[in-house]
Amino acid sequence: MKLKSTTSILVAAAAPIAFAASMASATTLEDVREAGQLKCGIHEGLAGFAAPDANRQWQGLDVDICRAVAAVVFGDSEAVEYIPVTGATRFTALASGEIDMLARTTTWTFSRDTDLKNEFVGINFYDGQGFMVPKALGVSSALELDSTTICVNTGTTTELNVADYFRGNGMTCEPVPLETDAEAQQQFLSGSCDVFTGDASGLAANRATFPNPDDYVVLPEIISKEPLGPAVRHGDSEWEDIVRWSLNALITAEELGVMRRHPCNFLTLSQ
Repeated sequence: MKLKSTTSILVAAAAPIAFAASMASATTLEDVREAGQLKCGIHEGLAGFAAPDANRQWQGLDVDICRAVAAVVFGDSEAVEYIPVTGATRFTALASGEIDMLARTTTWTFSRDTDLKNEFVGINFYDGQGFMVPKALGVSSALELDSTTICVNTGTTTELNVADYFRGNGMTCEPVPLETDAEAQQQFLSGSCDVFTGDASGLAANRATFPNPDDYVVLPEIISKEPLGPAVRHGDSEWEDIVRWSLNALITAEELGVMRRHPCNFLTLSQ
């Protein structure tokens, strides 16, 4: 049996949801349609999740969900404006309406769900926090990181996780808070901090882009649970349904074997 394209699967699966949302008043869907494109908040640049390719086209797992939602709303996966947001600015951008949805390696937590009034639609990657060090530091375990300096992104769960881990193991560290991943990389590579911490997948992606990746090692300890997924604003259940079922449609498409060869080019990590 010949598989349908990912666009066809997405549009067919979500058509009833889009119709129901179109009947509601003053919805995000109406705003998106009026603008003519989806405003999707993504990472500033993280290989595998959201990064521009050689042709300056955004690619990655989080980009896929943005394109999927655009395919559902417009029948066109290219009708997306990608808006890079930092760990510190992403929730403000979502709450203010600067973006229509957030797809930026964001951990689903209790406080982000209830206090910040974000609605997470599901999990597209299950991660955990780790540590990366230069091989020259001569350590093989995170338990050997006492009295080190650690580059960490502000506005992320990694800050609290580091504090909890070091306190729980009777160690101390000096955090070096940096707003963007690029700044953290730069400071780490320049030797301004001994350790770089973040989601293990992100550390591996960053290491792969280093000039001399073999000079660095990701330590084996995973110190947290980081369920990552897209989020929308609280209070618009119709839009939440559209984004949730777009994500579910992508997962189903992957199970059916709809791969990169199809026109929408969504499942960039499924090969």
